[in-house]
Amino acid sequence: MIALIRYSLATTVHAQRYLAPVLLFCAGVGISSGSDSGPLPGVYALNAGISLVCVTWLTIAVISVEDPVHRAITVVAARSSIRVLAATVLVSALIALGLTIIGLGMPLLLQPRPVSAADLPAGALAHLLCGSIGIAIGMVCSRLVFRRQGYALLVALALVTTALLTTGSPPNTLFKRMANTNHAADALPLAAGLLPIGLAVLALAAVITHVVSVRRD
Repeated sequence: MIALIRYSLATTVHAQRYLAPVLLFCAGVGISSGSDSGPLPGVYALNAGISLVCVTWLTIAVISVEDPVHRAITVVAARSSIRVLAATVLVSALIALGLTIIGLGMPLLLQPRPVSAADLPAGALAHLLCGSIGIAIGMVCSRLVFRRQGYALLVALALVTTALLTTGSPPNTLFKRMANTNHAADALPLAAGLLPIGLAVLALAAVITHVVSVRRD
């Protein structure tokens, strides 16, 4: 499995398709973090929202690095399509973790702000929640599910918009709590409670993607 992850990471780095979403994230976080945009919990909520968009794009890019023929060869070599999908998901998660570190650190570097003990944990949980949902959306909107990329783009935009703007969705609920408080400790229990939902969505998306891709192959 480690060799498969290393192969997936190497092909992703070589193809350089990760650059666009990563650069977009850094630009968005730089803009949100460089101005006097209020208390740290609200900044972290905004950065987590940017992360959801960019991680969705990133996951689609990572899964689409190999064309169907090369992916079929990889599946045969790995002797399991589940392992190949898991490796691409883990690579997306590793890059998303790097984005989380940037999203947490840049506001502290670019603009002096008071930091409480709960700010970083709440911000990290918000980024992990959005990263999980972003990977989930990226999987179900990837080439493994949608052969026509135009349809995949429309579905991805609809799902991302729904996750961010629909009242009651986990990201939207957490964003509102973090944006309306000056104390991250008020949002920390909610963030911890919503993260398992994001992980459950990720697991469900992985199952759907695997079932659809196996039937099509």
